[in-house]
Amino acid sequence: MLNLFGKFLRKKLVDREENSTQLNRVLSTLDLTLLGIGSTLGIGVYVLAGSVAKDSAGPAVVISFFVAALASVLAGLCYAEFGARVPKAGSAYVYSYVCVGELIAFIVGWNLIMEYVIGVASVAKGYSGYVDQIFHHELSNAFNAYVPIKVEFLSDYFDAFAFSITIVLTLLLSFGVKESSFVNNFFTALNLGVVIFVIVAGSFYADPKNWALRKEDILNSTANMTSEKVGDGGFAPFGFHGIMKGAATCFYGFVGFDCIATTGEEAKNPQRSIPIAIIFSLLFIFLAYFGISVVLTMMVPYYLQDSEAPLPQAFLRVDFTFGQWVVTAGALFGLSTSLLGAMFPMPRVIYAMASDGVLFKFLAKVHPRFHTPLIATLIAGTFGGLMAAIFRLEALIDMMSIGTLTAYTLVAVCVLCLRYRKDVDGADDIDCTIDSSQTLIKMTSCNYFGQIFNSMRSTRPTELSSAYTNYAVAMYCVITGSFCAVAIFAEDRIIQGSVGPVCALAILGIALILILISLASQPVSRVKISFKVPCVPLIPGLSILANTYLIMKLSGMTWIRFSVWMGLGFLIYAICLLNGTTDKAYALSLENKNKNKRKYSKVSASGFHNKGLMHFRNGKLVDEQHGHNETEMAGYPNGSCDTGTGKDTVSLASAQNRTKTEIRRDVEKNEPPSPISKQVETETIEKSVEFDDGESQEAEAEYPSAEKAAVEAIDFVISEAYKQPVDDSKSKN
Repeated sequence: MLNLFGKFLRKKLVDREENSTQLNRVLSTLDLTLLGIGSTLGIGVYVLAGSVAKDSAGPAVVISFFVAALASVLAGLCYAEFGARVPKAGSAYVYSYVCVGELIAFIVGWNLIMEYVIGVASVAKGYSGYVDQIFHHELSNAFNAYVPIKVEFLSDYFDAFAFSITIVLTLLLSFGVKESSFVNNFFTALNLGVVIFVIVAGSFYADPKNWALRKEDILNSTANMTSEKVGDGGFAPFGFHGIMKGAATCFYGFVGFDCIATTGEEAKNPQRSIPIAIIFSLLFIFLAYFGISVVLTMMVPYYLQDSEAPLPQAFLRVDFTFGQWVVTAGALFGLSTSLLGAMFPMPRVIYAMASDGVLFKFLAKVHPRFHTPLIATLIAGTFGGLMAAIFRLEALIDMMSIGTLTAYTLVAVCVLCLRYRKDVDGADDIDCTIDSSQTLIKMTSCNYFGQIFNSMRSTRPTELSSAYTNYAVAMYCVITGSFCAVAIFAEDRIIQGSVGPVCALAILGIALILILISLASQPVSRVKISFKVPCVPLIPGLSILANTYLIMKLSGMTWIRFSVWMGLGFLIYAICLLNGTTDKAYALSLENKNKNKRKYSKVSASGFHNKGLMHFRNGKLVDEQHGHNETEMAGYPNGSCDTGTGKDTVSLASAQNRTKTEIRRDVEKNEPPSPISKQVETETIEKSVEFDDGESQEAEAEYPSAEKAAVEAIDFVISEAYKQPVDDSKSKN
């Protein structure tokens, strides 16, 4: 049982500097930005703006899009940091595997598959409905006559058009990323052109009076229009509730940008391109939605909007026929790129999971010619096409939210954990080890609650601070769930001012604030990456809160469908565990860490005993404790003390009576080091070995005394330095 539990918690070993992959690295920052725009800027522009304005928010749909954009930006920032940390295919799945563990990663990955499959199906279904609207419902009438479906919870007919367009784009993706990227960029450019055309041309027909219509005037001017359908009139006819309801729907319009994060193994420079592409794509998407919403609701009153094809109908109402056909063509291009963008991440998440053994291994095969996960692409595309053909659009959209929000929440949690995790690489290891030991000593001699607000003022994360951060984040998630439950299920009583729910909400809110303050006081990781989320822990904390609230607002039927999907996933995962595919994949990752090891790489020995702590740095002997005095190493090539790896730092802890002068004298004389004093106080020594690929493997070796380890480390470092060719002229000088 313990062994099984350990498998659930084991983490993926990934080097963020490693650049090797079987997939082609052909995508630039522009490609990724256009991919994010194309995969997102579809239904939101051509369908959502009109339907939300008519049914939920009225002209205040612009605010609904703004609220949805804020929630998406919070998640986008977290995705951007992880794209810089872990440039691998697989998106939030890989991020969770690296940070949290295998079981949570599988749950996230399985939900991502659901998100992308349903995303493909819903866009294909919307595409079919848009085309059907253009041709006056001739397609639906034909399908209803020849291929009807007589099942209550399914579509009325087999949508052959939605299935066909999905299969065509699946084959396009199978031929290669570069080809599909070119098509995506072309369609996206046309789509953006149409959006600009709508905003510019529509502004000439905009009437600000449509934002200030009175309820009485609306009811008097239209037949068959009830008060429930028009609300109270004005800018926000359905009030704050309608705006937030519209924001929940508009959130669907921003789903898709995370496909950028799945391209870590196909981007030319993923650590730079992924964060930039996510931020810029979200900015462009919001500006497009905002502009379209403003123009659309000023051109046509909100209660007269067409829910299926609002833009063409808007230009038709103002008798601008040319604009109607331009928008119609643009809708086809926009929905095509949205469908392609929705399909793009599906096989890559499946490929990443199958490579790790948590899905069937045959799904990880890469085609030798096209360099794409061909089998995963074909299976995922076919499955998405079948769902589009047999399910209603409303049912597909209802199922999509829970997988998306789960992934967003886990990524935000991972950002918090990694930001405060102890650094384990580079020369800072010795300082972190000493800092950790000193912190432990202080904690045992002072109070056990000092770490809550970092009373020791530690500047680097330690084992203790990292452990506390994990517990604090877990507690934050639990309290967030309680806070959202009270806010949702006692909403009416809170509005009425009932003391019990209000006090409970206030106490939980204060607890959340205190946890965020406590996290903000903890020492922060110094690992350098190309992008970091600003205002941590506030932004990830708000993202967790918003996502949890939306998850708990989902209907009971959505949770039932989600349970069925997860049951199927756990069955597949159990089969992979029993067959040992996960163990084999994990063992292979360990083996890959040790291959191509260089014999003379970085070797360090460090102890808690800090007398005479020294470094060889850039060919100079440095005493870190006594003023950082430096002396050139005579006779060493290029004045460098690296041992063949290009690294310039070797850290060591000398024994108590081994002085800096003695070591310098031995080095300058080009003589083997003299024996080291046996007076050493530390019992534990850490050794680290750095490999070609930049990865590091740490191991702890316990000795009766630290003497043996210190002798081995110092003797090895200096003796290996003497093996290099000696420059006699420099030595004489």
